[in-house]
Amino acid sequence: MTGGQAPAPHPGARHSARGAVAVMYRLTAGHRPAIAVATVFSVGASALGLAQPLLAQKIVDASGHGRALWPLLALLAALFLAEAATSALGRFLLERMGERVVRGLRLSLVSRLLRLEMREMGRHRSADLISRVTADTTLLREAVAQSLVDLVTGAAVATGAVVMMVLIDPLLLGLVILTVAVAAAIVASLLTGIRTAAERMQAAVGEIAADLERALGALPMVRTHCAEEREERCIGSRVEGSYEAGVRTAKLASVMSPVVEVAVQGSFLLVLVIGGMRVGRSDSLGDVVAFLLYASYLVVPLSSVFRTIGQIQRGMGAYQRVDEVLHLPVEPAGPGFAQEAPGETGECRKPASPSPSPAVPEPGEEPAPVLALSDVWFGYGPDRPVLRGVSLTVPHHRMVALVGRSGAGKSTVFSLVSRFYEPDGGAVLFDGRKASSMGRRECRSRVAVVDQSTHVVHGSLWDNITYGAPDASLPEVEEAVDRANLRPVVDRLPGGLACVLGERGGALSAGERQRVALARALLGEPSLLLLDEPTSHLDALNEAALSQVMQDITKRCAVLVIAHRLSTVQNADHIYVLDAGRVIASGRHDELLVRSDTYRELARAQSLRVSGAEGDAAAPSPVN
Repeated sequence: MTGGQAPAPHPGARHSARGAVAVMYRLTAGHRPAIAVATVFSVGASALGLAQPLLAQKIVDASGHGRALWPLLALLAALFLAEAATSALGRFLLERMGERVVRGLRLSLVSRLLRLEMREMGRHRSADLISRVTADTTLLREAVAQSLVDLVTGAAVATGAVVMMVLIDPLLLGLVILTVAVAAAIVASLLTGIRTAAERMQAAVGEIAADLERALGALPMVRTHCAEEREERCIGSRVEGSYEAGVRTAKLASVMSPVVEVAVQGSFLLVLVIGGMRVGRSDSLGDVVAFLLYASYLVVPLSSVFRTIGQIQRGMGAYQRVDEVLHLPVEPAGPGFAQEAPGETGECRKPASPSPSPAVPEPGEEPAPVLALSDVWFGYGPDRPVLRGVSLTVPHHRMVALVGRSGAGKSTVFSLVSRFYEPDGGAVLFDGRKASSMGRRECRSRVAVVDQSTHVVHGSLWDNITYGAPDASLPEVEEAVDRANLRPVVDRLPGGLACVLGERGGALSAGERQRVALARALLGEPSLLLLDEPTSHLDALNEAALSQVMQDITKRCAVLVIAHRLSTVQNADHIYVLDAGRVIASGRHDELLVRSDTYRELARAQSLRVSGAEGDAAAPSPVN
């Protein structure tokens, strides 16, 4: 599979064996030349194998007439070795094709997951999505790589065997086919159940991964609340569900296997009994031996085909889950940006084509703000607006703050500015240009975000700081470290910038992880820095230091900061007060203490000094 789109499922393929095989075949699109070459080898091996019973017939007849056998035996050995070598090469080519198909699927899945719409990410559990890339594709690999091999070789051998058996004894062939047909009817009735059980088993495996990832990701909370047994029961119920689905699959498969074996053994017995009775009448012993060998070439491959179809049905259960992900909506490629091929990566800060520069203002004219929201409306669901006509501006080289109670819509503003979501009404503008007329990556190339989650990935401190700018030089990284006040952390860690931080940055405190995120953001030289609760994990001393850092950052870029702790933003150039999704007041700190009841209540709640009966603000200072 070479494209980013998965083949669409056949309309009637969900429980049809024929449809399942058709889907598996469509998965091989782009690999047909390799299949053709491998088929040639497989058919060649089958032809060499089909010649052996004829040679065995001649050997049996020659031994009865006292003729020399060693030339025929040598030729039989040569045919056997040639068949083995040719078959091995054909099988290798087909198995390699299967691996390539699954590689393409995995690359397509990774590409899709990394570009999913944020709404879709909120509807799915990340560990379950990961299991579709790993566990489901592994099961699918077995179906594609092994099953298609058996189908190709089995069909070729069985066809040749039928032709030769017709020439030798049509009556015996009819009896063998009757036995196989009965077995085939029973197997067909079991395939639907196998497919359904396999889908349930794979879904349960995904739920196990999701629940376990949730528990391990919050292991300190689990242990402090003595919830180990509760989580164990929860995950155990998922394991039981997987077990029950697996047992049902095994039950159906266990019924299918004896049916196939009875068909194989019954066919051989019919040939031996009826053929033996006819020796000396109409058939020679050589004919019976040849027919018996051809029966093995027919029945054994067909039994393999039956098992293969069952395996394909189990693989289709996995493919169904893979296909669901491949059809989830992704972020569209914006104007001027080419969609990457699956498996390729692109730096957010390197657009496919240069973006137009903002208009240069006339002399004496104020430049357009680096960010503006104009009457923006937005809701995560229908008829549930979170933002209600929000308008604000962030001028160049200024610090602007958003404050308000929890749930007022502050973080939603950041999500819209980062283009994770699109507004339902109004417009977001960068340097006077509507974001909707720009590619998402172009917008994001102007913005850096330090959010409350402070993401730190497994790797060295250097890897985390340079995540958005992997080609940064040492002096650039050192400058970002100093600007983020991260130098004490670098000096403390063994190995400095080369120190491996561990899973989720376990070697760092929450405040240190925030500073790592800040250094990472500053290294990209953004036009706008978004800070979401930057002091939520800092003590009073580090909070004061960060306040000074934010003032220094405005010399290089604009800053939009969310803060519950007003001491962090009391020196901001402008403050917007949000309440229930609306801007209810704006101004500087001392002005808002006078004009805004909501702001004054927030200040009092945080023990910021408010003096005067009229609400005049004294020089406020944090009390920690």
